[in-house]
Amino acid sequence: MANTAQARKRARQNEAQRQHNASLRSEFRTAIKRVRAAIDSGDKAAAATAFQACVSTLDSIADKKVYHKNKAARHKSRLSAAIKAMTGSAPTAAAKPVKAATPNKAAAAKKPAAPEVAATEASVADAAAEAPAKKPRASKKVDDAE
Repeated sequence: MANTAQARKRARQNEAQRQHNASLRSEFRTAIKRVRAAIDSGDKAAAATAFQACVSTLDSIADKKVYHKNKAARHKSRLSAAIKAMTGSAPTAAAKPVKAATPNKAAAAKKPAAPEVAATEASVADAAAEAPAKKPRASKKVDDAE
């Protein structure tokens, strides 16, 4: 048991956080079960609707680091594939917009390699290709004196 006031408070906080995380883990599993139940019922529209709600739930719990983001992504991918296998079209997961890549100013300012450097590298490669192959050096044998 904790002996100091600080340790007692920390124990209380840890217990509260543990219970909260347990609640979120349960919510994560329940969201997946709802989509699985909709898939098993065979109703693609209901499965797609449940999937949209599930994506939001999984992402928010992964953002809180209760579960790893890759675990959430893995579940979303498998559920999406299961819904897609029901008929032909895939559900769209629009829970989080992805930022478009912006060009880096430093990368844009870089110039390609100077032509003379490229020409020098090419001439070295040509010279190496034209050079005759060296014979392997014969190893010297040392005979034991009889």
